[in-house]
Amino acid sequence: MDMKLELVPVPVSDVDRAKDFYVDRVGFVADHDFQVTDQLRFVQLTPPGSACSVVIGTGITDMAPGTQRGLQLVIADADAARDELLARGVDASEVDEQPWGRFVYFADPDGNTWALQQVPVRD
Repeated sequence: MDMKLELVPVPVSDVDRAKDFYVDRVGFVADHDFQVTDQLRFVQLTPPGSACSVVIGTGITDMAPGTQRGLQLVIADADAARDELLARGVDASEVDEQPWGRFVYFADPDGNTWALQQVPVRD
């Protein structure tokens, strides 16, 4: 049985601010933005090259804004990713060198945290 993770909720306090951050600063693609009812707004955003998206909005999750921690994306080049985030106005960490990869960390305006991992070359 195949199981593919396709959508992860990210709790935010201001949907428009979060959408602007993820699209304009981080570079995610805005797939959908639907105001379904007064209590439900569904905004789906996808990292470039990813088969899995995130959803922000109202009425999406009961998690408190800023409590989604440690979401991780795999990237080709940690230095280039960091440079791009900094150029777009994202407060990205220095590159963290570990035996299992090179990492860059950042948080959205609510404090939800992300790690970008450059996977080490395997022999």
